[in-house]
Amino acid sequence: MTKRFYKQASSNTVEGGFAVTLDERTIKTPAGQPLNLPTQALADAVAGEWDAQGDEIEPKSMPMMQLCGTAIDRVPDVRDGLIEGLLRYTDTDLLCYRAGHPADLAAKQHAAWQPLLDWASAELGATLFVAEGIMPVDQDEAAREAFRTVLDQLDNWTLTAVAELVGISGSLVVGLAVLKGRLDVEGAFAVCQLDEDHQIERWGEDAEALEKRDSVERDLINAARFLELLRG
Repeated sequence: MTKRFYKQASSNTVEGGFAVTLDERTIKTPAGQPLNLPTQALADAVAGEWDAQGDEIEPKSMPMMQLCGTAIDRVPDVRDGLIEGLLRYTDTDLLCYRAGHPADLAAKQHAAWQPLLDWASAELGATLFVAEGIMPVDQDEAAREAFRTVLDQLDNWTLTAVAELVGISGSLVVGLAVLKGRLDVEGAFAVCQLDEDHQIERWGEDAEALEKRDSVERDLINAARFLELLRG
């Protein structure tokens, strides 16, 4: 870790956006590019992360800064590949793979997941098939193209947020539902942790599982907050 070398962080208006300064020195990304941010709210949040550092700087404690670096340094160069990777969730989406038993788990999955698939079909034009078990489902190409239309329209900042949400939840539908306001972050967490919560209810708490659960919740909250800050 690097020792703190500044007294104060602040946000400032610059040409074409907003910047963050440390004692009036403008921050750059890890790759050395200008940290030119699209909204004042995001700049304020990043400045707050820098201000909250103690005697040593801990990058892992600055999720907004990390996501900004990803959006600027990485996403523009890998945008097409990133979208293709997200589209692969069409065939592996968590919501499409249901338990045949026990009956109470199957009922919970249907109640929580089917309305989101119905929403994706009605609002996005992406109709997905459901199967029991883990055998792969070959989804209709029309669904993939419907998802592509949505993803292609996203700017690099928003695409960064959506990619985080999808990767954490294991569901392209969940990621887009958060983007479109169909789900809030609490709802997204409940949906993607449904199976795990059922196991906890049935068998009790496990320290490792709870640690993973907390990590998923934290990452979802950070990704959803990043998306909200992009809206100002």
